[in-house]
Amino acid sequence: MATFAVILPAAGQSSRFANSNRKKPFVDLKGRPVWVRTAEAFTGRDDVVQTILCIAADDLESFRMKFAANLAFMEIEIVEGGNTRAESVENALAKVKEDVDFVAVHDAARPLITKKWIGEVFDAAEKTGAAIPAVPLSSTIKRVDDTTITETVDRRGLYAAQTPQVFAKQVLLDAYAKRQGYEATDEAELVERSGHPVTIVEGWPMNLKITTQEDFRMAEALIDALPAEKSLGSLHPFADERFL
Repeated sequence: MATFAVILPAAGQSSRFANSNRKKPFVDLKGRPVWVRTAEAFTGRDDVVQTILCIAADDLESFRMKFAANLAFMEIEIVEGGNTRAESVENALAKVKEDVDFVAVHDAARPLITKKWIGEVFDAAEKTGAAIPAVPLSSTIKRVDDTTITETVDRRGLYAAQTPQVFAKQVLLDAYAKRQGYEATDEAELVERSGHPVTIVEGWPMNLKITTQEDFRMAEALIDALPAEKSLGSLHPFADERFL
């Protein structure tokens, strides 16, 4: 069985979340913090042997104190995040175990993910070495300069990337070795730049990333509509009653 390490970036400033008191991964989503809901989808898998959470330096002390029980039970490792997503992931990559086969990077603020969906991307990555979920764009796309439309863009072949983005460990290490300060918006971009092809798995509209308060309200509305999975569910004291 292939083994996977999971990196959960949660070191951003949440500037668009419009909540000065709490960053989006730490907000309670129907009784459990967003990051906990996200992490649980991975920590319950037999093929996931390591889970690493990237936390901003300013949040480390308070985070460890507040979530000590969760971290201990779920066997989550913490690394200090960088000033950018790429720096945070690079810090986490340095902590990945030597015997891990694949590395998955998933937004900590993307909690509406299921084990079934994760499995689909994991399977694709095992076959090709690099795979991400993405959703084909369905709306008409406009290019805009200030507030004026300059072009209607042909949406054929255009996809919106999601996470988890999953790569053979050496593929991702090689991509970061060639980064040379380049600030990619996701890991797939770095892998593409390194010359390795990235496979698309058709993603899921419900797998949204919480960026704004509106996104959070949408997640609240959708979380109970996630596809149910037949399992024994979480048995630890931080689980809700739904079988996820």
